[in-house]
Amino acid sequence: MKGFLDYLPGNSVLHLMHPLAKIFVSFLLCAAAFASSNFFFLLGIIIFNILMGLVGDGKNHCGLFKRTLGIFKGLFKMSVFLFILQILVIRTGEVVIPLGPSFGFTDAGIRNGLLLVLRLTGATLPLSILISVTNLNDLSNTMVKQLHVPYKYAFTLTSAIRFIPVFSAEMSGIIESQKARGVDFDVKNPFKKIGMILPLCFPLLISSVRKIEFTATAAELRGFYLRTPQSCSKEYKYHFRDYVFLLIGFAVLGGAIALRFVNFK
Repeated sequence: MKGFLDYLPGNSVLHLMHPLAKIFVSFLLCAAAFASSNFFFLLGIIIFNILMGLVGDGKNHCGLFKRTLGIFKGLFKMSVFLFILQILVIRTGEVVIPLGPSFGFTDAGIRNGLLLVLRLTGATLPLSILISVTNLNDLSNTMVKQLHVPYKYAFTLTSAIRFIPVFSAEMSGIIESQKARGVDFDVKNPFKKIGMILPLCFPLLISSVRKIEFTATAAELRGFYLRTPQSCSKEYKYHFRDYVFLLIGFAVLGGAIALRFVNFK
């Protein structure tokens, strides 16, 4: 999932939407994923996210659909570990797969494991997809101008998002340089691999501090402390597509709450 938060320029429907509408809808879909306990509903949210990545890819194929599938693949690998952990730890419920006289996989463990996997996937995909088609400068400007968030807080948020792919690329460069020196990271033992990667965090930390210092100096030279909501001259207006997308987000969240209430009754 290298560069999974880098901005992908394009002219699709998702690209043209209002930045705040995209972020708000992503939170609605995340909330719907956590509010629902229906497997088919959660699977529907995941399919909707994948289709959203396909729509955002546009006619020019900016790469969003490929990135969506890559994120989904990475989440699937993580989910396998979490699912196994759940069925091993949870001992409540009836044993459906006995593995010994006093051990086995229970129905509660399998159900909670599947629920965790679907919720994790359904809640992670929307924000990753919509951040990929959102210009962080536009997001910062709309937060300051329309939500009246102080600029320093909006800048901190967007900078944190912007630095994630930078640090990821920096770590990949450090690993590649170690491979060029003969270090073999292609080991099957995950604990051994973690032990090899942990010492590399120190040079990453040093380079990160340098980048942060350079960014802070550049921000001060550009009048960071003088920015006000009036400093942004670009106008951001809501269009019909934004309201439709928001309506879909509210409908998904309302459906999740309604299904949970029906199951509770």
